[in-house]
Amino acid sequence: MIKTAMIKTASKLGFAMALFVSAFAASAQSDRSIVRLVVPFNPAGGSDLFARVIAPGLSEALKQTVIVENRAGAGGVIGADHVAKSAPDGRTFLVSDSAAYTVSPSLYPSLPYAAKDLTPVVDIARFANVLIVPANSRLNSLDDVLKAARKDPGKLTIASAGPGSSPHLTAEKFQADAKIKLIHVPYKGSGPAIVDTISGQVDMVFSGLPSVSEYLKSGTVRALAIASLQRSPFAPEVPTMSEAGVPGFESIISQGLFAPAGTPDDIVAKVNAVVNQIMGGKEMAARAQQLRVEPRAYTSAEYKAWLEDQTVAWAKLIKDAGIKLP
Repeated sequence: MIKTAMIKTASKLGFAMALFVSAFAASAQSDRSIVRLVVPFNPAGGSDLFARVIAPGLSEALKQTVIVENRAGAGGVIGADHVAKSAPDGRTFLVSDSAAYTVSPSLYPSLPYAAKDLTPVVDIARFANVLIVPANSRLNSLDDVLKAARKDPGKLTIASAGPGSSPHLTAEKFQADAKIKLIHVPYKGSGPAIVDTISGQVDMVFSGLPSVSEYLKSGTVRALAIASLQRSPFAPEVPTMSEAGVPGFESIISQGLFAPAGTPDDIVAKVNAVVNQIMGGKEMAARAQQLRVEPRAYTSAEYKAWLEDQTVAWAKLIKDAGIKLP
């Protein structure tokens, strides 16, 4: 009786184990068909937006399920590190502003990954920072800012989205290139920095054009100059920093897609071509206009070259300005 019961129990266990193995294999097979776009920030931000813009087209072209996964924390470091340490099999990508590659390695001395751990795949879209002041500001031009700053060094205030953010680094570059001194007022994010600029609590702030375009339209703020070498087609009335008095000044934000180092070249090339096709299509033209961004159809090699130039420039600025983050 006992022996018979043991045989029956073993039989049941064997059947259950077979079901478990079968289910596990099916799950593994299912996982292999999923491509993850990891966003190292919370939902609703710029990187999250672009990940969700390209996900449907990628899914259709790759014949795989593409999901957006938010892994926020440590200013984007947690998500970027996760991708850098993922298997280079074409199933995990990072969608982030280019700072993850160009700025973070110089900004964070204890960064858990290096730029070489990520492969630039495609420049999804880009836009420039723009210098804005309150609508009722006495500063009517960039020349006014330069004259006031040189007359009373350290009196004018400039907000930022926080230490090490693009607006902060752009403000430091502005001071270095123009040889002026401003008081940096850091905030926790672009939103509060823009709000306090509108209300006149601070004199000015650099921010990405998409973040302030509606304020510019409504006349709530005034743009003094844009940090691109050519005027933006979305704000052609705003002079470039070069035109306004700071020659060669540029501060561009790129939203890019990156893969773990070692990802096969054919996968990188395919994803690059698909994303460029998505962003260059007629359907996206109106969306790009709405978002105030400019798609740039770079190859992965061209994008990497641009990023490396940016890395050198920002690393020098960070070192010269003595900017250090924990």
